[in-house]
Amino acid sequence: MLTKTEDSALVLGCERRIINAWPALSTLIVGDWALRFANGYSGRANSATPLVYGAELDDATLDLIAELYRADGLAPSIRLTPLVTEATRAAVLERGYRVKDKSFGLIAPLAGLDVSEEPELQIEARPSLEWTAGVAALQSGIKTHVGNLAAIVEKIRLPAAFATWLVEGEAVAFGMSVAERGMAEIGLICVHPDHRGHGYGRKIVRGLLGWAGAMGCGDAYLQVEQSNAVAINLYRSLGFRQLYSYETRLLD
Repeated sequence: MLTKTEDSALVLGCERRIINAWPALSTLIVGDWALRFANGYSGRANSATPLVYGAELDDATLDLIAELYRADGLAPSIRLTPLVTEATRAAVLERGYRVKDKSFGLIAPLAGLDVSEEPELQIEARPSLEWTAGVAALQSGIKTHVGNLAAIVEKIRLPAAFATWLVEGEAVAFGMSVAERGMAEIGLICVHPDHRGHGYGRKIVRGLLGWAGAMGCGDAYLQVEQSNAVAINLYRSLGFRQLYSYETRLLD
């Protein structure tokens, strides 16, 4: 439970910004919730997300959520963040929603970071075909679908950075950032298996943090699965701290 007013404001700021940083193909606003649909690509873009503190779900809205997602061929999915009430959390669990994954929301200050001048780091304002294909190739399951990934990232309308790390001209690591109102989201950090252990993921993240600082952002935030110890250790070493945790739950 959050006790600091400033942290509560940061959680709300991150959760609202992620809607724009990682856009769905279709979004419905139902009360205090955003229902997002993107052909099943990624949990965040295909789930119901609360937009205010004290967000609630009554029986009728829970019925509507289930109906809408099933009509789109998706399992109903709800993100239980610190914004929801305990009564809503209990109602979701009572309906039989199971845990799909658990994640942390991390945040870091950007003061004093310089823009990377390493020639191996390539940053573009729009996602190229090579960038999208490279990221998709390093995913698993439904996330290998290049077209669905492209449909999401091409909808981004805010200042963005699509980063690639090159080794002898070969793209071996990728990442992205989106800046909005003084905060920057960091995401899709991935490194080719043959090139892991050389710090390329760190270089990508560090380069994106420098870009975000140059864009006038004071903080960077990201969301990472709680089971991803390697990534969490990397982010902590770069100054990130845990701000909150949340669950994504599915109704089979």
